[in-house]
Amino acid sequence: MKKQNPAFNLSRMTNKIAPSRRKFLKTALAGAGAAAAVPLSAKADDYITPSMTTPGKAFTPYGMPSGHEDVKRLLRPPGISPGTGGSLSPIESLEGMITPSGLHFERHHNGVPDIDIKAHKFLIHGLVDKPLEFTIAALDRYPRISRMHFVECGGNSAANAGSPTPPQVTAGGIHGLISCSEWTGVQLGMLLDEAGVKPEGKWILAESADAAGMSRSIPLQEAHEQGILVLYQNGERLRPEQGYPLRLLMPGWEGNLNVKWLHRIKVTASPTMTKDETSKYTQSLKDGKANQFNFIQPPKSVITRPSGMMTMNGPGYYEISGITWSGHGKIAKVEISFDGGSTWTAAEMPGPVFSKCVTRFRLPWEWDGKAVVVQSRATDEKGNVQPTRAAWKDRFSPAQFYQYNAIQAWQIGADNTVKNIYV
Repeated sequence: MKKQNPAFNLSRMTNKIAPSRRKFLKTALAGAGAAAAVPLSAKADDYITPSMTTPGKAFTPYGMPSGHEDVKRLLRPPGISPGTGGSLSPIESLEGMITPSGLHFERHHNGVPDIDIKAHKFLIHGLVDKPLEFTIAALDRYPRISRMHFVECGGNSAANAGSPTPPQVTAGGIHGLISCSEWTGVQLGMLLDEAGVKPEGKWILAESADAAGMSRSIPLQEAHEQGILVLYQNGERLRPEQGYPLRLLMPGWEGNLNVKWLHRIKVTASPTMTKDETSKYTQSLKDGKANQFNFIQPPKSVITRPSGMMTMNGPGYYEISGITWSGHGKIAKVEISFDGGSTWTAAEMPGPVFSKCVTRFRLPWEWDGKAVVVQSRATDEKGNVQPTRAAWKDRFSPAQFYQYNAIQAWQIGADNTVKNIYV
């Protein structure tokens, strides 16, 4: 298959921010050679392309990407077993806000289980009046809701947090443990009400049916109000890598809490303190203490175009583009800096802008060909602001990397290269 070229294919044209998209288009495309077009060499009526001369292929049972595209997840070396570890979404190659299901990042603790949807059972028990067991067919009979939300691994962007030198990889290679989908399923609170939670029930334990028995404790009130038992992703049944046939979704919460291959929820009086919430997913502080149960993902933004490992196509007009998200709600604004964070310019968020969902931001820009550092900074509707790397490192121990959300800086060189740097 044809290998994707990450270079910008825009025309050549003083490091300036175009004041508006309308002016950007009018100015950039006005003169001869300003656009990426060439003069027409034949009459328009005689304009025949090769694909018009041969019948196309027949229908297929399931659609696949074009063979001329080569966009794939980045596979990391496995951990202690072949199915332990993760793969990253190629965010630098994607557009819009929704991640294709086949490119959603993966994080597994002992491989992807092969589960028969007809045999799978889901149990609610513990401190309830009436323990309940559901088949997937039974869950399909309940009223459904659909929501667009991101899922982000708590270890996303860890490469920037822990490496003493900036890793020179793609944006997805650093920040690719983030994906966004439309999720459809049943409200967890409805089933908890059906089971009848006893007054002493304050927490739940959500457990996976994978070989690791991965499990996490979640406060009952938040699980009741926000939890969704997901059956569908982007309009089709969950894929095995994303928890088929059933997963828990806690919108905006740390990825590990969105338990895949869900097979039981136990109502408890206190946290269960499982291996998955004591051995990891805590935040080590400088005084030797650690924060535990850090549920909500903080605001973050990443410029994905231009970004690491890309090659610019010389001076001229470009569009800065990237993604932003926050577990606290909607993104209120995204700002772009071209001078190391001394000044900031508001980016456009053409929409839609949903709560706890990836939002796309854009900014027209004219590059003069000189070396420059570009950064983005997100602020959410609760007033939380994405910190500098220095501010983030000042809070935590050197070994800490969970929920790293510091500002990402890309250095665009006069040689057209784009590199990851720390500022």
